[in-house]
Amino acid sequence: MIERIHPAGAPAPRGPYSPAVRAGDTIYVSGQVPIDPISGQIVTGDVQVETRQVLNNIRNILAGCGASLADVVRCAVYLTDAADFKAMNEVYAEFFGEAKPARTTVVVAALPLPGAKVEIDAIAYQPSAARRG
Repeated sequence: MIERIHPAGAPAPRGPYSPAVRAGDTIYVSGQVPIDPISGQIVTGDVQVETRQVLNNIRNILAGCGASLADVVRCAVYLTDAADFKAMNEVYAEFFGEAKPARTTVVVAALPLPGAKVEIDAIAYQPSAARRG
């Protein structure tokens, strides 16, 4: 069964996609950029400020699916500047702690949100038994 999820507290999609899709026991979180879900405006600042907003958005989307960051098995990180890797990584480590998912980090020329420095997507695994209890 496939369920397209638009959880409360998630930034409104800026295109034809769902913030999250559950397919069986797997949750796919669309790439998130630093958007404040309340104002709908970009959160600007250094890459740590932006990464914090992105990961808060992912955490909120997962919560709306009944999951958490501890359920994340893989992330992809897109940075517009390789020099931001260390600073992004520090914030990323704060959010994931010991629950370290597999990850790919790619440096890109630009992101779809002009001015954004980071975008992250996630895949989480949550067996149906975990959702019941």
